Amino acid sequence: MNLDYPKRVQIGEEGPREGFQIESAAISVASKVRFIEALADTGLQDIQTVSFVNPARVPSMADAEIVANALRPRSGVHYTASWLNLKGLERALATPLHVKPRLSLSASESFERSNTGKGPAQAAEEQRRMLAYCRDKGLAINAAIIMTAFGCNLEGAISPQRVCEVVAELVKLMDDAGEKLEYLRVADTVGWATPLAIARVVGAIRERWPELRLGLHLHDTRGTGLANAAMGLSMGVADFDSSCAGLGGCPFAGNTGAAGNICTEDFVFMCHEMGIETGVNLEALIECAHMAEAIVGHPLPGKLLRSGSLARHRA
Repeated sequence: MNLDYPKRVQIGEEGPREGFQIESAAISVASKVRFIEALADTGLQDIQTVSFVNPARVPSMADAEIVANALRPRSGVHYTASWLNLKGLERALATPLHVKPRLSLSASESFERSNTGKGPAQAAEEQRRMLAYCRDKGLAINAAIIMTAFGCNLEGAISPQRVCEVVAELVKLMDDAGEKLEYLRVADTVGWATPLAIARVVGAIRERWPELRLGLHLHDTRGTGLANAAMGLSMGVADFDSSCAGLGGCPFAGNTGAAGNICTEDFVFMCHEMGIETGVNLEALIECAHMAEAIVGHPLPGKLLRSGSLARHRA
């Protein structure tokens, strides 16, 4: 059988940031650092560690600078961060983290207001300020993320046409600043996507911007996360966000049941079984999943946490 899957995928690990940000119980700096550095030992090369956001809204990220400065550099590993506005970017740049500036807009106006406190015009203006700041600082910026690209609990279904309208806005923002959008992360922020929706949205973007490299940020709120990833793989997408043990969820999703990203070790297992390289030691990653569950103190949804891989059976 000849299937046109990518030979290798790049994984952006989100557990330490997207996972810990939604936990109500306090997690110590030492536990966060221990978990992040254990993830780095698995072969993961891109680990999102903290979020530089308002600590009044996300108290679990109040120690972002302390965590960022406590991490030991690892060759070949990028410790990254997220932010919502220019102030957050400035905070990130003041740390040793690997900062990759990018634009960010939501396909849902309601989610944009809930997440950033800004309407569409204000959100676009914030992105213009981001571009101007990066240009003044000599920072390369060629990437963007579009949130709620498949649906929104506050607004409902999001059409591929609406997604393309926002992509066009991002392309224009870049063009107006003399930059070129080369990479777009398409986010199922609150877990509305199905495999058919992945095919329609990715297909619509590819039809208009075939040169644009795409990544997928998928959540597993309704159990379709890995099926959505498999559809993305079948369309040649080779860049995915995931979260160790299935940690996480979005605190501004309008749904307390919002699940975390697709589970990293489950995704790695699926890729390996499909003959797709990840560069990740699966057994070491499963140990990280057990560590994550011990740190948060409650069960996490990852499947390999319970079943393990097939390695011992095959041995």
